Amino acid sequence: MIEVGIFDVGATDLPFKKTQSGIRVLDASLKEQLEASQRLQQAQVRRAVLADRLGYDYWWMGEHHFGIEGAELSTNPIQVETAIAALTNRIRLGQIANIISFWHPLRLAEQTAILDILSGGRAEVGVGRGYQAREAEVFGYTYGSTVQDQERNRSFHQEAYEILIKAWTEESFSYHGEFFSIPPSYTKWNHAQTIAYMADEVSGRDVDDVFRIGPPDAYSSGPPVQASTTTLREITVQPQPLQNPHPPVWEPLNSERTIRWAARKGVNGNFIFETDEALKPKIDTYMEEAAANGWPDYMDRGEFKPGWDAARHRGVSSGRIVHIQDPSLTHADITKHGESQMFQWDFFKPFGFAAILANPGEAPDPNLTITPELLRDKGVVLNGSKQEVLEALLGLKEHAYPDGDFITNIWFESGGLPHEAIEEQIQFFGEEILPELRRECGGSPERPTVDANLVPDYQPTGDLQEA
Repeated sequence: MIEVGIFDVGATDLPFKKTQSGIRVLDASLKEQLEASQRLQQAQVRRAVLADRLGYDYWWMGEHHFGIEGAELSTNPIQVETAIAALTNRIRLGQIANIISFWHPLRLAEQTAILDILSGGRAEVGVGRGYQAREAEVFGYTYGSTVQDQERNRSFHQEAYEILIKAWTEESFSYHGEFFSIPPSYTKWNHAQTIAYMADEVSGRDVDDVFRIGPPDAYSSGPPVQASTTTLREITVQPQPLQNPHPPVWEPLNSERTIRWAARKGVNGNFIFETDEALKPKIDTYMEEAAANGWPDYMDRGEFKPGWDAARHRGVSSGRIVHIQDPSLTHADITKHGESQMFQWDFFKPFGFAAILANPGEAPDPNLTITPELLRDKGVVLNGSKQEVLEALLGLKEHAYPDGDFITNIWFESGGLPHEAIEEQIQFFGEEILPELRRECGGSPERPTVDANLVPDYQPTGDLQEA
Protein backbone atom coordinates (compact mmCIF):
# COMPACT_ATOMS: atom_id res chain seq x y z
CA MET A 1 0.00 0.00 0.00
CA ILE A 2 1.01 3.63 -0.38
CA GLU A 3 0.29 6.90 1.41
CA VAL A 4 1.25 10.29 -0.03
CA GLY A 5 1.38 13.63 1.71
CA ILE A 6 2.44 17.19 0.95
CA PHE A 7 5.08 19.02 2.99
CA ASP A 8 4.83 22.83 2.86
CA VAL A 9 7.47 25.01 4.54
CA GLY A 10 5.93 28.29 3.41
CA ALA A 11 8.35 29.63 0.79
CA THR A 12 7.75 33.15 -0.50
CA ASP A 13 6.24 33.89 -3.91
CA LEU A 14 8.43 36.99 -4.31
CA PRO A 15 11.10 37.17 -7.03
CA PHE A 16 14.75 36.88 -6.10
CA LYS A 17 18.06 37.87 -7.65
CA LYS A 18 21.63 36.67 -7.55
CA THR A 19 24.09 39.02 -5.85
CA GLN A 20 27.70 39.55 -6.90
CA SER A 21 28.73 37.10 -4.19
CA GLY A 22 26.55 34.45 -5.82
CA ILE A 23 23.94 34.33 -3.05
CA ARG A 24 20.29 34.57 -4.08
CA VAL A 25 18.27 37.13 -2.13
CA LEU A 26 14.78 38.56 -2.39
CA ASP A 27 14.38 41.23 -5.03
CA ALA A 28 11.84 43.02 -2.85
CA SER A 29 11.65 45.33 0.12
CA LEU A 30 11.08 44.07 3.64
CA LYS A 31 7.61 45.63 3.50
CA GLU A 32 6.84 43.59 0.38
CA GLN A 33 8.16 40.49 2.11
CA LEU A 34 5.78 41.04 5.04
CA GLU A 35 2.88 41.38 2.60
CA ALA A 36 3.98 38.14 0.91
CA SER A 37 3.84 36.42 4.29
CA GLN A 38 0.20 37.46 4.60
CA ARG A 39 -0.60 36.00 1.18
CA LEU A 40 1.13 32.79 2.13
CA GLN A 41 -1.22 32.01 5.01
CA GLN A 42 -4.19 32.04 2.64
CA ALA A 43 -2.28 30.12 -0.04
CA GLN A 44 -1.41 27.32 2.37
CA VAL A 45 -5.06 26.88 3.32
CA ARG A 46 -6.01 26.78 -0.37
CA ARG A 47 -3.33 24.19 -1.13
CA ALA A 48 -4.43 21.95 1.72
CA VAL A 49 -8.09 22.13 0.69
CA LEU A 50 -7.07 21.25 -2.87
CA ALA A 51 -5.01 18.32 -1.57
CA ASP A 52 -7.98 17.04 0.41
CA ARG A 53 -10.21 17.12 -2.66
CA LEU A 54 -7.58 15.35 -4.77
CA GLY A 55 -7.17 12.48 -2.33
CA TYR A 56 -3.76 13.13 -0.77
CA ASP A 57 -3.39 11.41 2.59
CA TYR A 58 -1.49 14.03 4.62
CA TRP A 59 -0.86 17.75 4.78
CA TRP A 60 2.32 18.69 6.69
CA MET A 61 3.63 22.15 7.62
CA GLY A 62 6.86 23.40 9.16
CA GLU A 63 7.37 25.80 12.05
CA HIS A 64 10.02 28.50 11.81
CA HIS A 65 10.12 32.14 12.87
CA PHE A 66 11.57 35.53 11.85
CA GLY A 67 12.51 34.25 8.37
CA ILE A 68 13.10 37.50 6.51
CA GLU A 69 15.09 35.55 3.89
CA GLY A 70 11.84 34.11 2.44
CA ALA A 71 12.62 30.38 2.39
CA GLU A 72 10.43 29.45 5.38
CA LEU A 73 7.49 31.63 6.38
CA SER A 74 5.32 29.02 8.12
CA THR A 75 5.21 30.20 11.74
CA ASN A 76 2.14 28.55 13.27
CA PRO A 77 1.16 25.29 11.57
CA ILE A 78 -1.34 24.32 14.27
CA GLN A 79 -3.34 27.53 13.85
CA VAL A 80 -3.34 27.35 10.05
CA GLU A 81 -4.28 23.68 10.15
CA THR A 82 -7.18 24.43 12.46
CA ALA A 83 -8.55 26.67 9.71
CA ILE A 84 -7.87 23.89 7.21
CA ALA A 85 -9.70 21.41 9.44
CA ALA A 86 -12.91 23.42 9.14
CA LEU A 87 -12.73 23.28 5.33
CA THR A 88 -11.73 19.62 4.86
CA ASN A 89 -13.07 16.28 6.01
CA ARG A 90 -10.55 13.59 5.06
CA ILE A 91 -6.90 14.62 4.84
CA ARG A 92 -4.77 14.19 7.97
CA LEU A 93 -3.04 17.29 9.35
CA GLY A 94 0.49 17.22 10.73
CA GLN A 95 3.56 19.31 11.44
CA ILE A 96 7.22 18.73 10.52
CA ALA A 97 7.56 19.85 13.19
CA ASN A 98 6.39 21.87 16.15
CA ILE A 99 9.68 22.98 17.65
CA ILE A 100 8.91 21.73 21.12
CA SER A 101 11.92 23.56 22.54
CA PHE A 102 10.15 26.87 21.75
CA TRP A 103 6.88 25.84 23.40
CA HIS A 104 5.68 25.25 26.90
CA PRO A 105 4.59 21.60 26.53
CA LEU A 106 1.24 22.24 28.21
CA ARG A 107 0.39 24.93 25.65
CA LEU A 108 1.38 22.54 22.88
CA ALA A 109 -0.78 19.81 24.44
CA GLU A 110 -3.81 22.11 24.55
CA GLN A 111 -3.45 23.47 21.02
CA THR A 112 -2.80 20.12 19.35
CA ALA A 113 -5.74 18.61 21.23
CA ILE A 114 -7.99 21.37 19.91
CA LEU A 115 -6.74 20.69 16.37
CA ASP A 116 -7.51 17.00 16.86
CA ILE A 117 -11.04 17.72 18.11
CA LEU A 118 -11.94 20.29 15.47
CA SER A 119 -10.60 18.04 12.70
CA GLY A 120 -12.60 15.07 13.93
CA GLY A 121 -9.50 13.15 15.00
CA ARG A 122 -7.21 13.88 12.03
CA ALA A 123 -4.20 15.38 13.84
CA GLU A 124 -0.65 14.07 13.43
CA VAL A 125 1.63 15.83 15.91
CA GLY A 126 5.25 16.49 14.97
CA VAL A 127 7.83 17.47 17.59
CA GLY A 128 11.36 18.63 16.85
CA ARG A 129 14.37 19.95 18.76
CA GLY A 130 15.05 23.04 16.69
CA TYR A 131 18.41 24.27 15.48
CA GLN A 132 18.16 28.00 14.77
CA ALA A 133 19.54 30.29 17.47
CA ARG A 134 17.56 33.25 16.12
CA GLU A 135 14.33 31.50 17.10
CA ALA A 136 15.25 29.74 20.32
CA GLU A 137 17.09 32.61 21.91
CA VAL A 138 14.60 35.31 20.92
CA PHE A 139 11.80 33.23 22.44
CA GLY A 140 13.94 32.79 25.54
CA TYR A 141 13.97 28.99 25.67
CA THR A 142 17.71 28.62 26.03
CA TYR A 143 17.67 25.76 28.59
CA GLY A 144 20.08 27.72 30.80
CA SER A 145 22.47 27.82 27.85
CA THR A 146 22.16 28.34 24.07
CA VAL A 147 20.56 26.35 21.26
CA GLN A 148 24.07 25.29 20.29
CA ASP A 149 24.29 23.29 23.55
CA GLN A 150 23.04 20.09 21.94
CA GLU A 151 22.90 18.01 25.12
CA ARG A 152 20.71 20.49 26.99
CA ASN A 153 18.59 21.00 23.87
CA ARG A 154 18.07 17.24 23.65
CA SER A 155 17.27 16.92 27.37
CA PHE A 156 14.77 19.78 27.18
CA HIS A 157 13.09 18.21 24.15
CA GLN A 158 12.78 14.79 25.77
CA GLU A 159 11.41 16.19 29.02
CA ALA A 160 8.86 18.29 27.15
CA TYR A 161 7.82 15.20 25.16
CA GLU A 162 7.13 13.24 28.37
CA ILE A 163 4.98 16.10 29.68
CA LEU A 164 3.07 16.31 26.39
CA ILE A 165 2.08 12.64 26.62
CA LYS A 166 1.04 12.94 30.29
CA ALA A 167 -1.05 16.03 29.55
CA TRP A 168 -2.88 14.22 26.75
CA THR A 169 -3.55 10.99 28.63
CA GLU A 170 -3.85 11.55 32.40
CA GLU A 171 -6.87 13.06 34.18
CA SER A 172 -4.55 14.94 36.51
CA PHE A 173 -0.81 14.72 36.93
CA SER A 174 2.39 16.26 38.19
CA TYR A 175 5.88 16.39 36.73
CA HIS A 176 9.10 17.59 38.34
CA GLY A 177 12.21 17.42 36.22
CA GLU A 178 15.28 19.39 35.26
CA PHE A 179 13.42 22.08 33.30
CA PHE A 180 9.79 21.91 34.39
CA SER A 181 8.01 21.74 37.74
CA ILE A 182 4.30 21.09 37.13
CA PRO A 183 2.72 22.46 39.20
CA PRO A 184 5.34 24.41 41.15
CA SER A 185 5.35 23.30 44.78
CA TYR A 186 4.58 26.86 45.90
CA THR A 187 1.41 27.30 43.81
CA LYS A 188 -1.36 28.23 46.25
CA TRP A 189 -4.92 27.28 45.32
CA ASN A 190 -7.26 27.40 48.30
CA HIS A 191 -10.35 27.56 46.12
CA ALA A 192 -13.42 26.24 47.89
CA GLN A 193 -15.15 25.08 44.70
CA THR A 194 -12.11 23.17 43.41
CA ILE A 195 -11.50 21.48 46.77
CA ALA A 196 -15.19 20.57 47.16
CA TYR A 197 -15.28 19.03 43.70
CA MET A 198 -12.13 16.96 44.28
CA ALA A 199 -13.46 15.87 47.69
CA ASP A 200 -16.72 14.64 46.13
CA GLU A 201 -16.61 11.02 44.98
CA VAL A 202 -18.14 12.04 41.65
CA SER A 203 -14.78 13.54 40.59
CA GLY A 204 -13.14 10.14 40.67
CA ARG A 205 -10.10 11.61 42.43
CA ASP A 206 -8.89 11.84 46.02
CA VAL A 207 -8.57 15.39 47.24
CA ASP A 208 -5.16 14.54 48.74
CA ASP A 209 -3.93 13.52 45.28
CA VAL A 210 -4.55 17.02 43.99
CA PHE A 211 -3.95 19.25 47.05
CA ARG A 212 -1.69 19.69 50.03
CA ILE A 213 -4.31 21.06 52.40
CA GLY A 214 -2.87 23.52 54.90
CA PRO A 215 -4.01 26.15 57.41
CA PRO A 216 -4.65 29.82 56.56
CA ASP A 217 -1.60 31.96 55.88
CA ALA A 218 -1.62 34.46 58.71
CA TYR A 219 0.76 36.76 56.88
CA SER A 220 -1.16 37.01 53.62
CA SER A 221 -3.48 39.92 52.81
CA GLY A 222 -4.66 38.42 49.54
CA PRO A 223 -8.01 36.83 48.64
CA PRO A 224 -8.96 33.42 50.12
CA VAL A 225 -7.47 31.54 47.18
CA GLN A 226 -3.99 32.84 48.11
CA ALA A 227 -4.44 33.57 51.84
CA SER A 228 -3.65 29.98 52.72
CA THR A 229 -0.84 27.45 52.83
CA THR A 230 -2.89 25.03 50.67
CA THR A 231 -0.97 24.24 47.49
CA LEU A 232 -1.51 22.18 44.37
CA ARG A 233 -0.05 18.70 43.90
CA GLU A 234 -1.50 18.05 40.43
CA ILE A 235 -3.17 19.84 37.54
CA THR A 236 -5.56 18.86 34.76
CA VAL A 237 -4.90 19.90 31.16
CA GLN A 238 -7.89 20.26 28.90
CA PRO A 239 -9.16 19.56 26.39
CA GLN A 240 -7.60 16.19 25.73
CA PRO A 241 -7.36 14.92 22.14
CA LEU A 242 -10.14 13.02 20.43
CA GLN A 243 -7.89 10.17 19.26
CA ASN A 244 -7.35 7.49 21.88
CA PRO A 245 -4.96 7.45 23.64
CA HIS A 246 -3.55 10.42 21.71
CA PRO A 247 -2.63 11.49 18.14
CA PRO A 248 0.32 9.79 16.44
CA VAL A 249 3.58 11.58 17.25
CA TRP A 250 6.31 12.19 14.65
CA GLU A 251 9.91 13.39 14.87
CA PRO A 252 12.16 14.75 12.09
CA LEU A 253 15.00 12.22 11.81
CA ASN A 254 18.62 12.52 10.76
CA SER A 255 21.19 11.44 13.34
CA GLU A 256 21.41 7.84 14.54
CA ARG A 257 20.83 8.99 18.11
CA THR A 258 17.53 10.66 17.24
CA ILE A 259 16.46 7.72 15.07
CA ARG A 260 17.00 5.31 17.97
CA TRP A 261 15.25 7.58 20.48
CA ALA A 262 12.16 7.81 18.25
CA ALA A 263 12.08 4.03 17.75
CA ARG A 264 12.33 3.40 21.51
CA LYS A 265 9.49 5.80 22.21
CA GLY A 266 7.16 4.48 19.51
CA VAL A 267 7.41 7.83 17.71
CA ASN A 268 7.09 7.83 13.91
CA GLY A 269 9.79 9.55 11.87
CA ASN A 270 10.06 11.97 8.95
CA PHE A 271 13.05 11.95 6.59
CA ILE A 272 13.33 14.77 4.03
CA PHE A 273 16.58 15.01 2.02
CA GLU A 274 18.11 11.53 2.29
CA THR A 275 18.95 9.83 -1.02
CA ASP A 276 17.36 6.51 -1.95
CA GLU A 277 20.58 4.69 -1.02
CA ALA A 278 21.05 6.52 2.31
CA LEU A 279 17.46 6.13 3.43
CA LYS A 280 17.41 2.33 3.64
CA PRO A 281 20.20 1.99 6.27
CA LYS A 282 18.51 4.65 8.41
CA ILE A 283 15.17 2.85 8.16
CA ASP A 284 16.97 -0.38 9.12
CA THR A 285 18.41 1.36 12.21
CA TYR A 286 14.93 2.48 13.25
CA MET A 287 13.49 -1.02 12.77
CA GLU A 288 16.42 -2.65 14.59
CA GLU A 289 15.92 -0.38 17.61
CA ALA A 290 12.15 -0.92 17.60
CA ALA A 291 12.59 -4.70 17.53
CA ALA A 292 15.21 -4.63 20.30
CA ASN A 293 12.80 -2.73 22.53
CA GLY A 294 9.73 -4.90 21.95
CA TRP A 295 8.11 -2.85 19.16
CA PRO A 296 7.14 0.24 21.20
CA ASP A 297 3.84 1.68 20.03
CA TYR A 298 1.40 4.13 21.57
CA MET A 299 -1.42 1.63 20.90
CA ASP A 300 0.56 -1.55 21.76
CA ARG A 301 -0.12 -3.22 18.40
CA GLY A 302 3.13 -5.13 18.29
CA GLU A 303 5.46 -5.77 15.38
CA PHE A 304 4.98 -3.67 12.25
CA LYS A 305 6.15 -3.95 8.65
CA PRO A 306 9.66 -2.74 7.75
CA GLY A 307 9.75 0.97 6.98
CA TRP A 308 6.05 1.72 7.06
CA ASP A 309 2.96 -0.22 8.09
CA ALA A 310 -0.12 1.54 6.73
CA ALA A 311 -2.58 -0.55 8.77
CA ARG A 312 -0.78 0.12 12.07
CA HIS A 313 0.19 3.68 11.11
CA ARG A 314 3.76 3.03 12.29
CA GLY A 315 7.20 3.62 10.89
CA VAL A 316 9.00 6.38 9.00
CA SER A 317 8.24 8.54 5.97
CA SER A 318 10.43 9.69 3.10
CA GLY A 319 10.33 13.00 1.26
CA ARG A 320 11.00 14.28 -2.25
CA ILE A 321 10.92 17.66 -4.01
CA VAL A 322 8.82 17.38 -7.18
CA HIS A 323 8.31 19.61 -10.21
CA ILE A 324 6.55 18.10 -13.23
CA GLN A 325 7.15 19.20 -16.80
CA ASP A 326 4.17 18.65 -19.10
CA PRO A 327 2.78 20.52 -22.14
CA SER A 328 -0.55 20.98 -20.36
CA LEU A 329 1.05 22.96 -17.51
CA THR A 330 1.45 26.73 -17.57
CA HIS A 331 4.22 26.77 -14.94
CA ALA A 332 6.56 23.90 -15.80
CA ASP A 333 9.96 25.47 -16.49
CA ILE A 334 12.53 23.09 -15.00
CA THR A 335 15.33 25.66 -15.27
CA LYS A 336 13.31 28.18 -13.28
CA HIS A 337 12.45 25.52 -10.72
CA GLY A 338 16.14 24.65 -10.42
CA GLU A 339 16.97 28.27 -9.63
CA SER A 340 14.10 28.33 -7.14
CA GLN A 341 15.66 25.34 -5.41
CA MET A 342 19.01 27.13 -5.30
CA PHE A 343 17.29 30.01 -3.50
CA GLN A 344 16.08 27.52 -0.88
CA TRP A 345 19.51 25.92 -0.55
CA ASP A 346 21.19 29.30 -0.12
CA PHE A 347 19.16 29.39 3.10
CA PHE A 348 19.50 25.73 4.17
CA LYS A 349 23.17 25.11 3.37
CA PRO A 350 24.70 27.32 6.11
CA PHE A 351 22.98 25.05 8.66
CA GLY A 352 24.89 22.04 7.33
CA PHE A 353 22.05 20.35 5.45
CA ALA A 354 24.26 19.46 2.48
CA ALA A 355 25.81 16.73 4.63
CA ILE A 356 22.50 14.83 4.54
CA LEU A 357 22.98 14.24 0.79
CA ALA A 358 25.86 11.80 1.34
CA ASN A 359 25.33 8.25 0.14
CA PRO A 360 26.59 5.27 2.18
CA GLY A 361 30.38 5.18 1.95
CA GLU A 362 30.63 8.93 1.23
CA ALA A 363 31.92 11.34 3.84
CA PRO A 364 29.17 13.82 4.81
CA ASP A 365 30.20 17.22 3.47
CA PRO A 366 28.33 20.26 4.82
CA ASN A 367 30.25 22.41 2.30
CA LEU A 368 29.22 20.35 -0.72
CA THR A 369 28.58 22.52 -3.77
CA ILE A 370 24.84 22.35 -4.43
CA THR A 371 23.56 22.58 -8.01
CA PRO A 372 20.24 21.64 -9.63
CA GLU A 373 22.06 18.83 -11.44
CA LEU A 374 23.44 17.43 -8.19
CA LEU A 375 20.01 17.42 -6.55
CA ARG A 376 18.57 15.60 -9.56
CA ASP A 377 21.44 13.11 -9.65
CA LYS A 378 20.99 12.42 -5.94
CA GLY A 379 17.28 11.78 -6.54
CA VAL A 380 16.26 14.38 -3.95
CA VAL A 381 14.65 16.63 -6.56
CA LEU A 382 12.42 14.91 -9.10
CA ASN A 383 11.79 17.26 -12.00
CA GLY A 384 10.80 15.90 -15.36
CA SER A 385 7.91 14.29 -17.15
CA LYS A 386 5.03 12.50 -15.50
CA GLN A 387 6.64 9.15 -16.31
CA GLU A 388 10.05 10.20 -15.00
CA VAL A 389 8.58 11.35 -11.68
CA LEU A 390 6.48 8.20 -11.37
CA GLU A 391 9.45 5.93 -12.05
CA ALA A 392 11.65 7.84 -9.58
CA LEU A 393 9.09 7.46 -6.79
CA LEU A 394 8.67 3.76 -7.52
CA GLY A 395 12.46 3.50 -7.42
CA LEU A 396 12.43 5.12 -3.98
CA LYS A 397 9.97 2.48 -2.81
CA GLU A 398 12.10 -0.32 -4.23
CA HIS A 399 15.28 0.98 -2.56
CA ALA A 400 13.95 2.05 0.84
CA TYR A 401 10.66 0.18 1.39
CA PRO A 402 11.09 -3.17 -0.39
CA ASP A 403 9.29 -5.24 2.26
CA GLY A 404 6.75 -2.83 3.71
CA ASP A 405 4.19 -0.30 2.67
CA PHE A 406 5.33 3.00 1.11
CA ILE A 407 4.88 6.51 2.47
CA THR A 408 6.31 9.68 0.99
CA ASN A 409 5.72 13.42 1.38
CA ILE A 410 6.01 15.65 -1.67
CA TRP A 411 7.46 19.16 -1.49
CA PHE A 412 6.00 21.23 -4.34
CA GLU A 413 6.85 24.79 -3.31
CA SER A 414 10.07 26.76 -3.24
CA GLY A 415 11.06 30.41 -3.26
CA GLY A 416 9.93 32.61 -6.13
CA LEU A 417 7.24 30.28 -7.46
CA PRO A 418 3.80 31.89 -7.76
CA HIS A 419 1.11 30.27 -5.65
CA GLU A 420 -0.92 29.33 -8.73
CA ALA A 421 2.09 27.36 -10.04
CA ILE A 422 2.16 25.30 -6.85
CA GLU A 423 -1.58 24.61 -7.03
CA GLU A 424 -1.13 23.54 -10.65
CA GLN A 425 1.58 21.06 -9.68
CA ILE A 426 -0.49 19.69 -6.77
CA GLN A 427 -3.47 19.17 -9.08
CA PHE A 428 -1.48 17.53 -11.89
CA PHE A 429 0.28 15.15 -9.51
CA GLY A 430 -2.99 14.32 -7.74
CA GLU A 431 -4.86 13.62 -10.98
CA GLU A 432 -2.14 12.04 -13.12
CA ILE A 433 0.52 10.47 -10.88
CA LEU A 434 -1.16 9.62 -7.57
CA PRO A 435 -3.63 7.14 -9.14
CA GLU A 436 -0.75 5.42 -10.96
CA LEU A 437 1.24 5.13 -7.74
CA ARG A 438 -1.73 3.57 -6.00
CA ARG A 439 -2.20 1.05 -8.78
CA GLU A 440 1.48 0.09 -8.66
CA CYS A 441 1.60 -0.12 -4.85
CA GLY A 442 -1.62 -1.97 -4.11
CA GLY A 443 -3.86 0.95 -3.21
CA SER A 444 -4.09 3.16 -0.14
CA PRO A 445 -5.82 2.83 3.23
CA GLU A 446 -9.42 3.98 3.18
CA ARG A 447 -9.75 7.55 4.39
CA PRO A 448 -13.31 7.98 5.61
CA THR A 449 -14.80 11.45 5.57
CA VAL A 450 -15.19 12.95 9.02
CA ASP A 451 -17.96 15.20 10.29
CA ALA A 452 -16.58 17.17 13.24
CA ASN A 453 -20.06 18.57 13.96
CA LEU A 454 -19.06 22.22 13.61
CA VAL A 455 -22.17 23.52 11.81
CA PRO A 456 -25.47 23.86 13.71
CA ASP A 457 -28.70 22.60 12.22
CA TYR A 458 -30.23 26.07 12.08
CA GLN A 459 -33.77 26.69 10.92
CA PRO A 460 -35.10 30.29 11.16
CA THR A 461 -38.39 30.67 12.97
CA GLY A 462 -41.06 33.33 13.36
CA ASP A 463 -40.33 36.74 11.91
CA LEU A 464 -36.87 35.64 10.74
CA GLN A 465 -38.40 32.85 8.65
CA GLU A 466 -40.82 35.27 7.00
CA ALA A 467 -38.03 37.77 6.27
